Amino acid sequence: MCSYCIVPFTRGRERSRPVESILDEVRALSDQGVKEVTLLGQNVNSYRDTSQTTYYNDTSKDEHTSNITRLSRGFKTIYRAKKGGLRFADLLDKVAQVNPEMRIRFTSPHPKDFPDEVLQAIKDRPNICRQIHLPAQSGNSEVLKRMRRGYTREAYLELVEHIRSVLPDVALSSDFISGFCGETEEAHEDTLSLIRLVRYDFVYAFAYSMRKKTNAYHKMEDDVPHEVKIQRLTELVDISREEMARANNAKTGTKQLVLIEGPSKKSADDLAGRCDGNTKVILPNMDIPCDRDSTNHSPIRVGDYVVACIHDTSSQVLKGIPLYHTALQDYAKHRENQPCLQRLRKRNLPFMHYAYLPGVQDPVTDR
Repeated sequence: MCSYCIVPFTRGRERSRPVESILDEVRALSDQGVKEVTLLGQNVNSYRDTSQTTYYNDTSKDEHTSNITRLSRGFKTIYRAKKGGLRFADLLDKVAQVNPEMRIRFTSPHPKDFPDEVLQAIKDRPNICRQIHLPAQSGNSEVLKRMRRGYTREAYLELVEHIRSVLPDVALSSDFISGFCGETEEAHEDTLSLIRLVRYDFVYAFAYSMRKKTNAYHKMEDDVPHEVKIQRLTELVDISREEMARANNAKTGTKQLVLIEGPSKKSADDLAGRCDGNTKVILPNMDIPCDRDSTNHSPIRVGDYVVACIHDTSSQVLKGIPLYHTALQDYAKHRENQPCLQRLRKRNLPFMHYAYLPGVQDPVTDR
């Protein structure tokens, strides 16, 4: 376990629910009309169901075909590899098949447990969101070693590169701790450079706070002054917001599938939802075509999937124009990668809708 983590002492050992109980719950939620489910767990991707002998027994001696625990390349753990059981990739695939129109997310995983089977499941199932939380905690190998994370900076960056080679449009988020035991200014700079290199879509950052019972409490000194922790945290947050703004700005002019969650908190005239990458999207509340080829229009309601053209962004939010209603699987089948602003301007929209597009450079016609 990580040297700073109190969770095992408050929650106990990792336990995996039987897959059938999870599937029964997902089916019940689907029957109630729920459109998005998140698989939640501490190190959720280390899931291993041994409730049935069908999943548990594995007599294969080939490490590539047997159901033995396989870590991400360059990662290690202090625990013995476990054999047998239904793994997280299997669970993901089974949950995704319950209702292909229901979005599936998962959190929080550990970077060590990302075999290719998990990435392939995300790639193969359009309703598994291409959004991965990949907690780094630090960008310095020595700090990572003291944290007992089981990987180096180089191994983490190699994993990021591999994930993006399989899922080019994946949205990545991460956790970082500022001021862990023994963190030097150079180590802090390594973390800032990692954030710049990876270009996360979202970052969660915290100042280190030592907890009793942890390995760090017994064996390390909390030697970074509080004011230095806060200063480093502020720098980390500032850099993260810059990179998040760049990541979101790259989505300008693209189409995004948005699941509508409800009215915007800032305007009764707008709706709020989330794209596949889990970024909040703000859209004007208006009637739109019933599907991509329809001339009939209908209002946007909570729980609808809507295709939106993104025209403005910040570090936290995307803003767009809703183009048409869709189904998740239909969007995946007809997904178009070309920019949408040019098409939007050619549509016969009321002038008020063009007010949402001031000064936006069209990626095709204006460059």
